[in-house]
Amino acid sequence: MPRAKRNADAVRRVQRAYPQIYLACHVDHTTRRRAHQLSDRDASVLAHLDGVSPVTAGMLAKHLGIGPSTLTEAIDRLEDKGLVERTRRGRVVELRITGDGIAQMQAANVLDSERVAQLIAAVPPRRRAAAVEGIELLAVAARRVAKNRSF
Repeated sequence: MPRAKRNADAVRRVQRAYPQIYLACHVDHTTRRRAHQLSDRDASVLAHLDGVSPVTAGMLAKHLGIGPSTLTEAIDRLEDKGLVERTRRGRVVELRITGDGIAQMQAANVLDSERVAQLIAAVPPRRRAAAVEGIELLAVAARRVAKNRSF
């Protein structure tokens, strides 16, 4: 199969699969965020952070399409709640989500943890790691593409 046709087929498959995953696991995130006292912006910030690989504040503000001062206010609130860790490296501020932040993000996430667990459990055991790795590979690629895109 020619490369262009393989790429078009891959695009179609992702476009078909993603909505099915989303619909199977989606919950009313606005109500859940309020229950956990997270604003939409706070929940969005948490969803973009990792506990291991830091994200710079400047890069996150640009990605979210908000000003640095707006992000600083959100990070101040999240840090006060123990959900985010801020590290300064010279002029660069690095952000990481904490263990409590991960728990809050999962509780308030648009994808329900129980439904995602059921979805993963429905994949044959030998294929689970490959399925999760595939999603992670797409997420890494998404971050790479987003980093190079102007918002």
